[in-house]
Amino acid sequence: MESLNPRIRLLWVAQAGIFAVVLGVVLAGVDRQFYSLPTAVLVGVVGLIFLLGAVYAVRLYAKWRFELQDDALYLERGVITFVETAVPFVRVQHVDTQFGPIERALGLSSVVIYTAGSRNADVRVPGLTPERARKLQDTLRDLAVESEADDAV
Repeated sequence: MESLNPRIRLLWVAQAGIFAVVLGVVLAGVDRQFYSLPTAVLVGVVGLIFLLGAVYAVRLYAKWRFELQDDALYLERGVITFVETAVPFVRVQHVDTQFGPIERALGLSSVVIYTAGSRNADVRVPGLTPERARKLQDTLRDLAVESEADDAV
């Protein structure tokens, strides 16, 4: 089983920080309009939300694994709810490599696998180096093409 690049933790902790700040702004707005809470309570709530988000990010990194098996991409992830996913190569429609501005700054990419089906029709493998993401994308594409030929009637 392969793990993600450790820098993904920075992205997830940053996302937790952004969420905590936005929540703090909303709470401050509500506080000014309806209630009069002490500033220490607002700062405490924002700090607690950030701390919980950071702990969640570190635990998620520890649990996130993926593996290319003989006939499927297998993923394990989750902290509160643990999810195991098998994506059969024969169901793969196409594969994308994505990287937003923050991911680019951290030297990370994600691979998105689109599958046949309607529910949860895409699977994302985050936290890969761009080279590893391209290699995984090429491998998945080749395995999907091979399995398509094997599945033909």
